[in-house]
Amino acid sequence: MADPADGLPYAWLDAGRRAAAGIAALLDGVPCGDGRVAETGSTGEGGDRTLVIDAQAEQLVFDELDRLHAEGARFTVVSEERGTVDYGDPGLLVLVDPIDGSNNAKRGFPHHAVSIAVADGETMADVCFGFVHDFGSGEEWRAERGGGAFLDDVPLSPAPPERWRPDGKLEMVAIENSDPRWLAASSDALVEHVYRVRALGSIALSMCQVATTRVDGMATLWRSRAVDAAAAQLIVRESGGLVAFTGFEDPLGAPLDLAPHSPVVAARSPEALARLATLPSV
Repeated sequence: MADPADGLPYAWLDAGRRAAAGIAALLDGVPCGDGRVAETGSTGEGGDRTLVIDAQAEQLVFDELDRLHAEGARFTVVSEERGTVDYGDPGLLVLVDPIDGSNNAKRGFPHHAVSIAVADGETMADVCFGFVHDFGSGEEWRAERGGGAFLDDVPLSPAPPERWRPDGKLEMVAIENSDPRWLAASSDALVEHVYRVRALGSIALSMCQVATTRVDGMATLWRSRAVDAAAAQLIVRESGGLVAFTGFEDPLGAPLDLAPHSPVVAARSPEALARLATLPSV
């Protein structure tokens, strides 16, 4: 059952690709409008109201995890909607966000993705595989711990350095959790350190843009959840970038559960990371 694409003991990449193909077909079959905005009437374990497309997408991921389990894989799933699901091994965690950026998906904006991470421990430092598929662009981002990061099977390392303006500001930074109150609280620091901002509406995809230096850094202005960030933070680190969960003394010490523990920042250099870590957050 070894996966020739990534060398891990179970075929996580194949499972991720099949799940992504299924979710893409699901979304293609549900036009924007009433079908995309329908809710199940329940709240997911991550705390958000569950859309019907969220639940259906999650089922497609679980179908692939069921397949792996039937082939002998043992693990525990931490999923945004269902919470923690035991598949026989609490020491191997699979973190699932079936549609990161579901508000974009329901309104027809292009930036939304499936994010799947695998970890052999309890913190971000223990993530050993990350997979993010962007349903807007069709791009596939993946990384294996110690094995590099890839965009559509093309290695990402070394990525270009970040761009600095003559006035000492980072040229472009992605921000997430863009509630106007949090933007207002961070406005002075953003003006001091950043020339332009972009808000994609997906933590996973914003972080992936750092892996190719499409943006010069990213920051959340509120506490992020592990299911949103776990896969993409490995992709950034394996591309040669840096990540810090600023609510912890250990930059990669954030736990892999469903609680929103800490803001996260990502950049290409220690100086840029330090600048972004000074942004106020809630």
